[in-house]
Amino acid sequence: MNKRAVNPYLMIAIGVITVGLSAIFVKLATADVGVIAFYRMFFSVIIMLPLFLYSNRHELKELTRKDWLFSAIAGVFLAIHFILWFESLNYTSVASSTVLVTLQPIFALAGTALFYNEIISSKMLMSVLIALTGSIIISWGDFQISGSALFGDALALVACAFITAYLLVGQGVRKRVSLVTYTFLVYSASSIALFFYVLSSQQSFIQYPASDWGWFLALAILPNLLGHTLFNWAIKWVSTNVISIAILFEPVIASIAAYFIFRESISISQFIGAIVVLAGIILYLIDFKAIKNKLFL
Repeated sequence: MNKRAVNPYLMIAIGVITVGLSAIFVKLATADVGVIAFYRMFFSVIIMLPLFLYSNRHELKELTRKDWLFSAIAGVFLAIHFILWFESLNYTSVASSTVLVTLQPIFALAGTALFYNEIISSKMLMSVLIALTGSIIISWGDFQISGSALFGDALALVACAFITAYLLVGQGVRKRVSLVTYTFLVYSASSIALFFYVLSSQQSFIQYPASDWGWFLALAILPNLLGHTLFNWAIKWVSTNVISIAILFEPVIASIAAYFIFRESISISQFIGAIVVLAGIILYLIDFKAIKNKLFL
């Protein structure tokens, strides 16, 4: 696809909206987090299989050993991210969990500078410091609520580190491999890792209500095949930093949905913290010229 035919920032925006529904689907399901994560990835692979076999299977011959290795590592990181994040939703609110799990710039700025030699401007660094301040405000409020909420916050923050690692590891491979092939390989690796996790945990693969299967499928189609696939497509044209900043809008969508579906109210600390996080996003996005230049790298 020609990069001028579709604006990658529009695709990222659509991806953020669909991914924002992920926490809602997870909380609506009754299965264990490992099972939810497994079927999210497994159904994604099954849906993608016909397209991959029809139009992209020939690319497997062109993959290097490094491509295979990095795709597998990215898939494992993605699996760990889902397990930790889904588990965090059992301890803390949707608002706190989604805000903290999307604080990827804290890790992405350092990672892209270290591994891809990307220049870190003072404005980008300032945006991260502001976002970090917002996360501290949220976590402090949850600490006052209960220790379990703070534990959930910690799980979400570690999950954030793993999703950033997933994007960083995959960035190099994605620039050389087509979207369908790369996504299929990463999702397959993630499915395999999650299969063994569920197996080792001695959880059931089949004994779940019909509603759960609907949520499994919804997770596969919306956040995965539409949301994360759009992020994987955009990585070819923009930096991981841009995607990480954009994903910070996810908590807004998730919190609004949680309010109407679960009647989860937003505390003063969560609201203030979210505003501070969004202030960091605005500071980053004000530098439109810098972002526009990234589009044509």
